[in-house]
Amino acid sequence: MPYTALIRRTNPSCFLFLIDQSGSMNEIPNPTNIRPAEAPFQNDGKTYTQVADGPTKAQLVADAINRLLQTLSLKCAKDDGVRDYFSVGVIGYGGDNSVEPAFSGHLLGRELVRISEIANNPSRIEERMKKEPDGAGGLVEQKIKFPIWFDAVANGGTPMCQALRRARSILEPWVIECPDSYPPVVINITDGESGDGDPTSDAAALKALSTNDGSVLLFNAHISVNRTNAIQFPASENGLPDQYAQMLFGMSSVLPPQIQLQAREDGLMVSELSRGFVFNAKMEHVIQLMDIGTKTQFSNLR
Repeated sequence: MPYTALIRRTNPSCFLFLIDQSGSMNEIPNPTNIRPAEAPFQNDGKTYTQVADGPTKAQLVADAINRLLQTLSLKCAKDDGVRDYFSVGVIGYGGDNSVEPAFSGHLLGRELVRISEIANNPSRIEERMKKEPDGAGGLVEQKIKFPIWFDAVANGGTPMCQALRRARSILEPWVIECPDSYPPVVINITDGESGDGDPTSDAAALKALSTNDGSVLLFNAHISVNRTNAIQFPASENGLPDQYAQMLFGMSSVLPPQIQLQAREDGLMVSELSRGFVFNAKMEHVIQLMDIGTKTQFSNLR
């Protein structure tokens, strides 16, 4: 069966994250407070008279990626150090049609980085407050150390086609060098339509790459500020609201059986035809997609 290769230091796997860094990622999906603005302001031709407080979509995605990098580092930590079971890349696309590696600090400019290097080279450590059970049925805030490898950026357009082509150029030599490995998992997180054309053919070219264990997996997460219901792991185009949603669905890989099993264990409703795709997603849905895209490999570590 495909997607069953054991993951060893001599036979690693790979994760690649494509992150939409367009200007619309500055929107606040879950404002904690609405307060009057000192004066009306304009954005994209619209006039606003209120300011929302809360983290932007870009900040929420950055936190999710940093938490996942920390989780991967901890999962690979053994008595002899962090073992290189994975290589990981984070590619940002936005700005003036730019597509660039998005690690900061010592890893700046690197496309794929071994997990041991990631674990040992956060760009900085921040102090965050986290609510923990107090043992009496309540919650208490505690300071925690939060490593940062990837910072929030939001400006410009959405060159998704370029991002998918960049992903293919990164992974093509990797699958040649690691022919017996569990194939790479690519997770594309976006909040809007591609700004440089139809990405369907570029997505197909990316998924055409393969190892002996299966083709590259491409999962897509569409983030929304709308109050409409999210669509998670659909098995067909039926019920998708528009051509854009249908396009993202068509770009997304069918979940392999082992990932389907993991999704069901996590309480998600999936079928044999479900794809790695969420539409109009809130951040918790994006995190679920990333979780099921990575958890299966942990059980294959040797």
